[in-house]
Amino acid sequence: MLLAALLGGCGSHRPPPAPPPPQVGVVVLHEQSVPLTRELVGRLSAMRVADVRARVAGVLLKRLYKEGSDVSAGQTLFQIDPAPLRAALDGAEAALAQAEANATNTHIAAERARELVRGGLVSRSDLDNAEAAERSTAAAVQQARAAVGAARISLSYATVTAPIAGRAGQQGVTEGALVGQGTPTLLTTVEQIDPIYVNFDQPAVDIERLRRAQTTGSVSLAHDRASVELTLPDGSAYAHRGTLDFRDLSVDPATGAVALRALVPNPEHQLLPGMFVGVRLTSGVVNRAFLVPQAALQRDGTGPYLLTVGPDDRVVEKRVAVEALDGPSWIVTAGLADGDRVIVSGTQNVRAGATVAAVLSGSPGESARAAGGAAAAGAPGR
Repeated sequence: MLLAALLGGCGSHRPPPAPPPPQVGVVVLHEQSVPLTRELVGRLSAMRVADVRARVAGVLLKRLYKEGSDVSAGQTLFQIDPAPLRAALDGAEAALAQAEANATNTHIAAERARELVRGGLVSRSDLDNAEAAERSTAAAVQQARAAVGAARISLSYATVTAPIAGRAGQQGVTEGALVGQGTPTLLTTVEQIDPIYVNFDQPAVDIERLRRAQTTGSVSLAHDRASVELTLPDGSAYAHRGTLDFRDLSVDPATGAVALRALVPNPEHQLLPGMFVGVRLTSGVVNRAFLVPQAALQRDGTGPYLLTVGPDDRVVEKRVAVEALDGPSWIVTAGLADGDRVIVSGTQNVRAGATVAAVLSGSPGESARAAGGAAAAGAPGR
């Protein structure tokens, strides 16, 4: 009896079972090519801007377009009083007729003198004078013809047309005003906004880093084929994608950045010059990269690292090289292998070398673990 009691007492003091390994949420990463993007800020400007000015002096009679409307190249925008210019053309044509008549007379006189000098009826000096008069009147005809051409051009300038296709702005002067007196008067401005330019700057250090990465083969740059996507001031995405159009050859010493420009389609005229927009520049592709959720990446004094789960379910710390941020994920270019299981949740409960129970992030198992943890946290203490 005493022995049985002793044996029973020993059995009641067994050590408690070991707790199960902590569960962590993981994602399985696979090597892929990732677009290399950069978020920047840009400002829109018209592709072409043409000032419409009065090129002759006169009274502005009427405006022939609707302010703020689209106009085509060559469309009449304003009419300047043509009467004085037409009168000037008539005078130039009359002067030409007179010059041609004088030239005809001097030519006849020179021909007669050339015939008479052969018979000795006029002196050589008289012939020289006749031929000089012939040449002088011929030059006067050329001068008169040039004056007629200039008068015709001036008369054509009385009809002011759009030099380019685009959107015509506000009228600069009103009807009845004297324009073009001394200096060309600005009447309006025409801007071509389809397509439209977006101007932005990229830090020079980024460009140099990408060039170095290209030499190693880790990055393939698009160069002039780089594309841009715009974000409107209200946060919405613009429907049309643009392409890089210009890259400056020098760095602005004040900002340390290089000026870039892209050409963006604007068929609905939704984009207006002067607007600020977000610019997402896709300048190339990162080869053999991994997209890692932001929550998984950790940093210390040495640099960035990730916690992964090895084949033996033990936590392994891996130092990584991070290229850039792509939306919700980091682009990792070194330190990982295809198929690595990276811990994205529960990292605060584990350390390198610990044994864990890995559950795919977003799976029912992880949801049940999260629900169980929440229930335990809310249960009343005993």
